[in-house]
Amino acid sequence: MEVQIFGVKKSADTRKALRFFSERRVKTHFVDFTERPASLSELRRFAQRYGIGALIDTESRSYVSLGMRHANMSEERWLDKLAAEPLMLRMPLVRQIGQGAKGLTIGLAEDEWRTWTT
Repeated sequence: MEVQIFGVKKSADTRKALRFFSERRVKTHFVDFTERPASLSELRRFAQRYGIGALIDTESRSYVSLGMRHANMSEERWLDKLAAEPLMLRMPLVRQIGQGAKGLTIGLAEDEWRTWTT
């Protein structure tokens, strides 16, 4: 099994996810949003499973400083905004890679990750 982890190195939850899989010797592919922006297709995959609201970190500095509390946008506009401003995302975004892999999580989800590794 392999996983792909999307996030930023400054995020404590992203570091926890990297450590979680490293301790279990699961091969990880880390995508740092500060180096490479999120692709719309990746964000859409998570939004289809959990809804756009689950992707948005309403407590993040970016969300507050950009004045997004009262924003009323379509899902497509939110996806565009999140791709442009990845620090508004709840992190980490984790997905299983491989044939038949269906696992996707948003945020710290160690209980679900354990089911993937057993």
